[in-house]
Formats: sequence, C-alpha cells, structure tokens
Amino acid sequence: MKLQINSLSKTYANGVKAIKDVSLTLNNGMFGLLGPNGAGKSSLMRTIATLQEADAGSIFLDDLDVLNNKTRVRQLLGYLPQEFGVYPKISAERMLDHIAQLKGVGNAAERKELVSALLENVNLSKDRKKNLGTYSGGMKQRFGIAQALIGNPKLIIVDEPTAGLDPAERNRFYNLLSQLGENTIVILSTHIVEDVSTLCSNFAIICQGEVLYAGQPDNAVNEMEGKIFTKAINNSELSFYQDDFTVISTQLKTGKLHIRILQDTDPGRGFIPAVPNLEDVYFSNIATRVDVTTI
Repeated sequence: MKLQINSLSKTYANGVKAIKDVSLTLNNGMFGLLGPNGAGKSSLMRTIATLQEADAGSIFLDDLDVLNNKTRVRQLLGYLPQEFGVYPKISAERMLDHIAQLKGVGNAAERKELVSALLENVNLSKDRKKNLGTYSGGMKQRFGIAQALIGNPKLIIVDEPTAGLDPAERNRFYNLLSQLGENTIVILSTHIVEDVSTLCSNFAIICQGEVLYAGQPDNAVNEMEGKIFTKAINNSELSFYQDDFTVISTQLKTGKLHIRILQDTDPGRGFIPAVPNLEDVYFSNIATRVDVTTI
C-alpha cells in the first residue's frame, strides 16, 4: 500500500491555516508525524481519516481517491483520535463485538475470537466484562487502540496514542504497532520524540501546518554529526548565549542549565561536542518557529 498526499491545505473559518501545502509519501510501515501541540498534526489526521474536507490538494491510498470516496476509505481505516468518548454502560467485550459487526465481521464465532485476541493484546482481558464508564484514562486509551484494529485495516491512524499509558503499557503498545506495521500503513502522530525514534522507519516534522523535514530518523541524526555542542551555564546567562548561538534545547540539572546548540564548527567558549539524537533534529527544525527553551 502507498498513501500519497499532494499539496494538501486547510484553513478554518476563524482564519487559522492548519495545513499548508503538505506533500508526503507513506509506504507500509510506521510513519511518525512529529510536532508540538497545535502544529496541525490532528488536522492532517482528521483530513486523511475523511472527517473534514480539505480546501486544496489530494490524497490517494494506492488508486483510491481518499477525499472523494469516504465510505470506502472508512472500510479500510483504523482510527484512534486524540480524544474519544465511550458508551459508559456497556462492557468492552460487548462494544468491540458491536464494532466488529459494523466492520463487516458477520460470523459470531469469528467475532468472539477476534475480540478475545484484541483484548489480550491491549491487556484488558481481565476487565472485559467491566463497563467502559468504570475504566481509567489509560484503560480507555487501550480500549481505543483495540477498536482501531478491528477489521484488518490497511491504514491505521493513531493520534497521541501513548497519552495516559504507564511504561509497561507503552511498551506493549510499541510492540503491537511494530507488528502491525509490517503489512499496514501506520501513521503515528505525536509530540514525543522517543515514540518516533523507537518505532518509526520514516517520519516528518510538522509545525504551524507546514512540513519542515521528512526522512528516516537514522539519516536525520547522522546529518547532525559534529554539529551539536553542549555546555552547563547559569540560568541568568541564557539570553547572552541565545544572542550568539542557535540554542536548540535546554535542560536543568542539579541547579545548572545545560544548553545544546547547533553549530557547523567548534564554538569554543567551553562548549564540548555532544552525540546527536532525534530530539536535536526536532528542536533544530522548529527553533525558528517556536521558543524551544520553553518546551
């Protein structure tokens, strides 16, 4: 499968330009969409998921025109939005069974086996009979993941999926998505760099509705080799260093502010070379759009 996004744009009625001429090509596997809150990630996800119209551009899933064949796209889609509601007085087991019927799984025995496997995969088997209204935030998130996987979707969109998950649940989710990505296009929208670094073979950085970078995480990090330097300074000195260097991130440790800068040559002044990582790629790309020292 291939998802081709061409020159996609969306402006809301209040004048906010949520998507600005976005073009991306996605193949089978995990694709990370990385950006700060309000970057346009959710707007792009909703457009791909046929939940809102685009003002311009096109989206094709292989030969299927996504924007003009919404019903067919929804049959091939698994979607977990950032925020979703649940029916509070129905059990997870019954709700998944109902969704499976809506997705075209007509055989009751097949549905039972499918629901059982999904609940096991998201660690909800022991809570299968409980009403969804009694679930914690993390449990609801895991239920949302399960419902997104019904019907063997060819395209899966998950928007900030690890919110509310503890480390063990997060690792379970990582493993599940990695398995799915072998035969499916999985779009992972997140502001957590570690999610992309851990899971995704390709990614894009989006900010203020625009794609600032697209490529492979390892290649992106390699491009930063020899260009990242770090130093511990006093908090009061930050503005002086911002005047002279491109400060891409800051971190307070034991009373000292550790800054990382992007520089083509050794800056001297007590800076030492640092091993680059995907956070450096991310922050260096969005540094001209937002104040990264406040993130």
